[in-house]
Amino acid sequence: MKKDFSRNAFSVFFSYYRPHWKLFALDILMAVVGVAAELVFPYATRQALHTLLPEQKYTAFFTVMAILLGAYILRSLSVYIVTVFGHDLGVRVEADMRADVFRHVQDLSFSFFDRHRTGKLMSRMTTDLFEITELAHHGPENMLQASLTLIGAVVILTTIRWELALVLAVMLPVLLVLVIALRKKLRASSLAVKQETAEINAAVEGGVSGARTVKAFANESVEMDKFNESNERFKKSKRVYYRWFGLFNAVTEFTVASMQVAVFALGGFYIMRGRMDLADLVAFSLYVSIFTAPIRKLISFVEQFETGGAGFERFLEIMRTPAAVEDLPGAEELEGVRGEVEYRDVSFHYDGGPAVIEHVDLRAAPGETLALVGPSGSGKTTLSQLLPRFYDVTEGAVLVDGRDIRSVTQASLRKHIGIIQQDVFLFADTVRENIRYGRPDATDAEVTEAARRAAIHEEILAMPEGYSTFVGERGVMLSGGQKQRIAIARVFLKNPPILVLDEATSALDSVTEAAIQRSLEELSAGRTVIVVAHRLSTIRGADHIAVIENERVAEYGTHEELLARGGLYAELWDTQKLS
Repeated sequence: MKKDFSRNAFSVFFSYYRPHWKLFALDILMAVVGVAAELVFPYATRQALHTLLPEQKYTAFFTVMAILLGAYILRSLSVYIVTVFGHDLGVRVEADMRADVFRHVQDLSFSFFDRHRTGKLMSRMTTDLFEITELAHHGPENMLQASLTLIGAVVILTTIRWELALVLAVMLPVLLVLVIALRKKLRASSLAVKQETAEINAAVEGGVSGARTVKAFANESVEMDKFNESNERFKKSKRVYYRWFGLFNAVTEFTVASMQVAVFALGGFYIMRGRMDLADLVAFSLYVSIFTAPIRKLISFVEQFETGGAGFERFLEIMRTPAAVEDLPGAEELEGVRGEVEYRDVSFHYDGGPAVIEHVDLRAAPGETLALVGPSGSGKTTLSQLLPRFYDVTEGAVLVDGRDIRSVTQASLRKHIGIIQQDVFLFADTVRENIRYGRPDATDAEVTEAARRAAIHEEILAMPEGYSTFVGERGVMLSGGQKQRIAIARVFLKNPPILVLDEATSALDSVTEAAIQRSLEELSAGRTVIVVAHRLSTIRGADHIAVIENERVAEYGTHEELLARGGLYAELWDTQKLS
């Protein structure tokens, strides 16, 4: 069942217990058993001191002792169950939250990743949620145990000596006021620690993922300085947090100790006045010890609540981030695609910024190739990214087979579009699995056939472990040409009717580019192709060429028509010929 993350934080948090209610109920039941066993000892002690020992009732006394032993065996069992199954509950809640945030991040649009660094997202999905485990486990259990122990102790203390119970009842609200006042400071400082932890993770992620660039420029010291700066901010925020937590501990410990002193002083006064006997004071003191134990437990819980609560707030921040591109209610599946693509009066800008594309009209019939060329930053790549709805148009519409792509589901739209970019991303997995990513249910034979068509099969066989060769992080073990061919093999396997090529060969040398170009030509046969080109020689055979300049279509036509016109395209062509 999909959760409503717009509700208040407590409602969302406790909704994660619902699938695991049996474990939750067991945890709570054992917590209650532990409280009951703890409350019975002082009561039995008082009865023994008052009646059983003075009257030498051996049988009754040792029966009570046996009952107490049984109660503590039961309490030990409850501690074991709470520790094992309670933590299991916490881990399950954490895992469910991590699955939800990962699923939501997968659904978020490109604009979200434009604004957020990978390291910070990793921090929110790992470190923050790890601390929620302890909160999910100990939170309800500690609150229930503390509440029941406090209430039970006060009720029993009132039956022994109501005046002493009143002293505790007056001092407890003072403690609660101090806890509430200091909790706000703890929450603010805990959030600051979370933010600085995310900064450290981002610095580590950047330093590790960019290690080759760092070494190429001999900038290890620069990266170390960046890390040290983040690390110092983290240490400073942590020191502030522990100062507040130290003050919190000191104040609450003093208040708790004051309760003990006040009770003993007043009890001693009553004994000296003959209004209370020693047995009652001993029992009362034992109950005060029990009374203060849950208070100390609450003190410990406050730290868990602040660290886990701060992590949960950051979790909610992501979960409440809406996707900029979403399926409309009633969106239909896109099926039987022929491949007609049309940009109809399309305009686009990023988050209210200046226009990137303005009033663009373009069309490619099924099986035709539409090339987008022009100076860097003119909006070519943006146009190609509007087709699979990585971003939504600001005005106008993009159509496939005459249907506005916003009226169909994103998954069904992208299923019919194959994309090959200049910067190919390969997963840290085998060659086989990276090709299979184009169609996860493909057989090994189909993967091999796709590799043959991409002209990479023989090179794969020459690798140390063939198709089982590990490609390294982002495919670092492969050459640029090999990575590009694997990307082409992926799309062969996917077999979409529409193909988007975003400067797919511009980073390759001329010899490799020529070889890759032959694979791309085979891949493009019979498909509608939108190609973003830097090297004009690769698109001279395109059915339509649109020259994008100053956010608009400046020129449009075939290669020959645009050369004959002698405009911007002809200038670009002449420049590349001379170079």
